[in-house]
Order: sequence, then structure tokens, then C-alpha cells
Amino acid sequence: MTNTDSERCLEDLARRLEASGNFRVLRRLKLSECIEPSDGVQTRTGMFLDVESTGLDIRASEIIELSIIPFEYDVDGRIVSVGQPLHQLNEPANPIPSEIAAITGLTDQLLAGHRLDIPALEAFVERANILFAHNAAFDRPIVERISPIFSVKPWACTMCDVPWKEEGVEGRRLSELLSGFKYFFEAHRAVDDCEAGIALLTMSLPKSGERVLSRVLKSARQPTWRVFADAAPFEAKDLLKVRGYKWNADRALGPRAWWIEVPSDLIDAEVDFLQSDIFRSPVQLPMFEITAFQRYSMRLS
Repeated sequence: MTNTDSERCLEDLARRLEASGNFRVLRRLKLSECIEPSDGVQTRTGMFLDVESTGLDIRASEIIELSIIPFEYDVDGRIVSVGQPLHQLNEPANPIPSEIAAITGLTDQLLAGHRLDIPALEAFVERANILFAHNAAFDRPIVERISPIFSVKPWACTMCDVPWKEEGVEGRRLSELLSGFKYFFEAHRAVDDCEAGIALLTMSLPKSGERVLSRVLKSARQPTWRVFADAAPFEAKDLLKVRGYKWNADRALGPRAWWIEVPSDLIDAEVDFLQSDIFRSPVQLPMFEITAFQRYSMRLS
């Protein structure tokens, strides 16, 4: 029996198991099988980025692995080609925490002597029309610390720029999302995570049928407004938290105050809420427009 015949037998078995209603079969992700042929229309260059780091503190953690994979997509949100990845390792100043080594498989011995090649990174990223990440609020601030090239590009996020709950999807981890599309992959290494992220962009959402990439780009193109409840009464904090406000302690992002980010068409409703339920009087509140050039960054400009 040839490998092709074996694959067909296994796929037939998988379909029969699924048809029984008693089994759910996951298939190993093969990115090449997710790419659609080009019909010759003009394309743009996206790049998917993933960082493995020494921890979760975006201000203090160090990059230990970074990968960026370029891909071409058309106006319909179809990914038509994937390029070769840029992959770099980096030895941190301090030993890797044991829990990070256990998750990633990266060790002090493996990273010894490796350094990020910043000029190579910058030359590579320069040609990107937009950068993608899964949890861009983590990846973007970390890479912005190593080069300004990451600050001047627009960003989008496969975790936050899709209304996954509205589509009937509960989990938002990359592995959970792909599991919903019946795929699995080896997580927590940068290249593998980038390939999985690109594959996720090719999927069709379960309710709307829209391509994930199309939905992510739609969100990225829509400006939002960051509204600050500056000088809100202390006793209003629980009401603000229930509504989704977060506390800002970083002056680079605006006033030290509770804030929320809302679509442009909901600004008036948000101001009405603040004036009637929080301040109980008319107020002039600081607010800033946020586009894909600022979104997920640690800066407003």
C-alpha cells in the first residue's frame, strides 16, 4: 500500500468515525493545503508574527524566539501564497524560567550565543502592508521595544479582531480555535504558531461563513475611540468594571483613569452613560481615535 492509499484509508476511517456522531477527529494542520490558487488579481503582503519570551510582563520579559512568516492575500481575503519564515533565537540576560522551558522546549543551552539580528528584522518587515499576531496586545509591545519598524506598521489580531463568541466559539487560544475547525498543531514554538495563525486566517467562520482574514481586516480598518472616565468617583469603579472599563496606569496611553474602547457609532451612547450614571452632570472627557497603527501598542502615537 502506498502512502497515498494509506492516507485515503485513514481519511475514510476518520469520516466514518465522525459520521457515527460518537467521535470528533482532529487532523494535523498542513498549511500548504489551506492556500488557495491565485487568479491573478493584485495582492498585498501580510506577515504573521509570533514571539516566545521569558514571561508575560510585556515591559520586562525578553524575547527568546521570534518568527515572522510573510504571505500574499487578495481583496477577497484569500491567502494565495506563503513565503519563507524569518526565524531568530535570542539568549536572554537571565536563565530561562523552568516553566517557560517546559512549555517551549527552549533551553539556556539551545539559546546560548544567539542574538536578534535587528537590521535583518527591519529589512524583512519593511515590505509588510500589515502585521498579524494572535494576541497582538502581547506581541506588539514586546517587539516595539527592539525596533521602531514595528511601531509604524498597522497591526491586526486573530484573537481579538474576530467576534468569536458571536460565531459560537468559546475558546480564544490558537489551539482551541483550530480545534474547532478540526485541526491540531504543535504549539508554543514561534514558526509553528505563525503557520497555525496563517491557517486560521484561511478558515470560514461557522455562522457568518466569512473568511477569518476578511473579518480581521474589516476590524482592523474600522477606527475605534478610547474614552477615559477621567476623575470618575472612586465609588463608581465597580460599575465601570462591569461595563468593561479597564484602569490605565501608564501616562503614555492617556490619563490615569478608567477607560474603554468603543466603535465610532457608540461614542455618544458611552458619553451619555458616563454623564448620567457616573458623573451625574455634563463633562468634557478625554478621548482618542485608535486605528490599526496604534491598536495593541503601548503608545497612542
